[in-house]
Amino acid sequence: MAAEEVNYLCIMTKKNIREFNLPELKTYFESIEEKKFRAIQVYEWLWKKNVRSFSEMTNLSLELREKLMDVFSFNVITTDITQHSLDGTLKTRFKTYDGHLMEGVLIPTEKRFTACVSSQIGCSLACKFCATGQMERIRNLSFEEIYDQVAILNEQCLLAYDKPLSNIVYMGMGEPLLNYKHVLKSIERITSTESWGMSPKRITVSTSGIAKMIKQLGDDGVRFNLALSLHAADDKKRSELMPINDTNNLSQLVEALNYFYQKTKNDITLEYILFKNINDSIEDAQRLVTLYRQIPTHLINVIEYNPVAGVPFIKPEEETTNMFTQYLANHRVNVRLRRSRGKDIDAACGQLANKS
Repeated sequence: MAAEEVNYLCIMTKKNIREFNLPELKTYFESIEEKKFRAIQVYEWLWKKNVRSFSEMTNLSLELREKLMDVFSFNVITTDITQHSLDGTLKTRFKTYDGHLMEGVLIPTEKRFTACVSSQIGCSLACKFCATGQMERIRNLSFEEIYDQVAILNEQCLLAYDKPLSNIVYMGMGEPLLNYKHVLKSIERITSTESWGMSPKRITVSTSGIAKMIKQLGDDGVRFNLALSLHAADDKKRSELMPINDTNNLSQLVEALNYFYQKTKNDITLEYILFKNINDSIEDAQRLVTLYRQIPTHLINVIEYNPVAGVPFIKPEEETTNMFTQYLANHRVNVRLRRSRGKDIDAACGQLANKS
């Protein structure tokens, strides 16, 4: 049996220490006749200092560290490959404890340093324009695997730019609302004063549009922002681009987004990728304005299409893009044209596919 398989089997027979909350850790330490403050020390190593092994917990005795290693697993992700774009964007391919791969991106701009993180390994929604959508969904990421992406991207940000992350977007591989429990738990951990303490207003979760789960976000009173990957303002075109629209059509999404806003008052952004001769006409812009009026959205992001191998879409000419965005602006739509970042390393919107 290969060494990697042995290590994986050992991990699977142990309890994952990061699934324990602080009271549970205190109970464990009491059960082995250790002081409660040891639990606090371990918890700080896990969530404030972001260590990735028991051996790094240097204020614990060697004997206690060895005892923890015998009882608990430490299922961290590791950096596989990091690529550097000419525009300063960094794309990292991560490896999970069980050998799967996924990607995250550090996006630097003048005012922000944003981590774009993945929520699944692969994706099941098969959006026609997206590289990840061409992949099989293997499994959901656990909350600590999502958290690890943020921690590693923050380390990269500090090293490359001497600044910490300012924002986090769940816009990487996978559909966040199909990994609802772990996405919310990761955000809870990121925003907790016991770990990062980041404001939830600096976090945006992007969804392809699952109406039931958008309403659930409202019922759960989440405090982060929401982005809807729209890409067409009529059902026929949207279903051709995004099969999820067959079961979650625009009228259902309008209702769900209004419900979410009534419950939370959080910002909602519409994401709209322009595809040449598909959704870039003035008629498409008119339909988008009509839809915009039905949703309490604060912004439409018009996004440049980024090429994906084997996918037949291309982006419109600059003149068409400008006419489209100007039409929106002329009709009192708060619109922003989002230029691609990291396109030369396949790190831009829709390009993540574990390619290096």
